[in-house]
Amino acid sequence: MVSFLRAFLLTGLPIFLLVVATDYFWRKNKYQNELTRKFIHITVGTYAAFWPWFISWGDIELLALGALCALILSYTFNIFKSVHLARRYGTGEYLSAISIALVAIITHDHLLFAAAVLHLSLADGIAAVIGTRFGKGNIYHIFGQRKSLIGTSTFWLCSVIILAIVFSVGHISGIWPALLWLPLVATALENIGIYGTDNLLVPVAVVLILRALI
Repeated sequence: MVSFLRAFLLTGLPIFLLVVATDYFWRKNKYQNELTRKFIHITVGTYAAFWPWFISWGDIELLALGALCALILSYTFNIFKSVHLARRYGTGEYLSAISIALVAIITHDHLLFAAAVLHLSLADGIAAVIGTRFGKGNIYHIFGQRKSLIGTSTFWLCSVIILAIVFSVGHISGIWPALLWLPLVATALENIGIYGTDNLLVPVAVVLILRALI
């Protein structure tokens, strides 16, 4: 109980305060756009990627499931409107929380966990921001959903950078050829994972593949 309370104070409380502050400014019409939701997505997800370094795996699973419950309550009672700006897009918010819990169950390797979750937060979030800003002239459709070439290219590049850093920091030998094809696999899954399902498909696939290779 003491361990989980410490984990909540280190992780859950800062995220809650961030969401409250962001929602406050959103309601004041200072940042009322899609970038607000992506800011939360990138910030919270990137922070979560480094949780294994200071809280236990069991606490990560509990916190992720707690976040899922909080999201459901927020959606049901329309509490944090800024978080749910993209209701029309599907279930991506909820699948993000589920995927963090699943990745923590699949691996207890700090770097593999970080690699998978950073695909969920940084790669996906930055690609969405770049695609929204610069993708109007290079749109294509997958299963009826709009994608952009520059957004997809950004996701691929972020994937390459994330994996290269993880391989370097972890001194993982014999796996470098995966840089030629694993980012392509992740990018393909991000494309076909419509209605937010990419938030589950990509990190789970990345961690399973890395675990198999290592």
